[in-house]
Amino acid sequence: MALYLDSAEIEDVRQAMALGFVAGITTNPMLIARTGRSAQEVIADLCGLSPGAVFYQLTERTPEAMEAEARRFHALSPEQVVLKVPCDLQGLALVARISSEITCALTAVFSAAQACLAGEAGARYVIPYVNRMTKLSGDGLALLSRMAEVLTRMGLGTEILAASLKSPTEVVSALTHGAHHVTVPLAVIREMAEHLLSILAIEEFAQVLSGHD
Repeated sequence: MALYLDSAEIEDVRQAMALGFVAGITTNPMLIARTGRSAQEVIADLCGLSPGAVFYQLTERTPEAMEAEARRFHALSPEQVVLKVPCDLQGLALVARISSEITCALTAVFSAAQACLAGEAGARYVIPYVNRMTKLSGDGLALLSRMAEVLTRMGLGTEILAASLKSPTEVVSALTHGAHHVTVPLAVIREMAEHLLSILAIEEFAQVLSGHD
């Protein structure tokens, strides 16, 4: 299991990487747009800050332009950049063409059938939006389990990176329903580290120690 930070903000990335247990960074066009900087600048900086993978989502829509964009961003850091390709027939075809050279993820995956095709196309990861699936279908975790079952039976090594997780509870549920990895904002990582009973226990320890001074 790997925990990824879902952010394109440099300060968030610095704080997350300083923790020592965040494996890498996922981004999307909206996160990058909020920085007010070019995607190429952002991804280059994130690669310099992260010890692991940095996910970049393609924005071009014609086959030739998508492949050119894929190769341009991969060249920024070939050992780190993972390409997120929106899941449709055109995206699947692109992954089938380049996945032997470039690590690819199919993103915005909303069905087990799509996950099946992602595996056949050679994607290393499929990225379902768990919270959004729940809002749209009523049970995103059931869909996640179905994807996991299909990919396990196929035995091709394609892994699920669960996204659109809004709370520690959703993170744990995604992992128990078949996700191999998760990506979350820094605020959720902080929430995962805290628990009221932990806080009370730490305060109790401090009181005992202060009484021995």
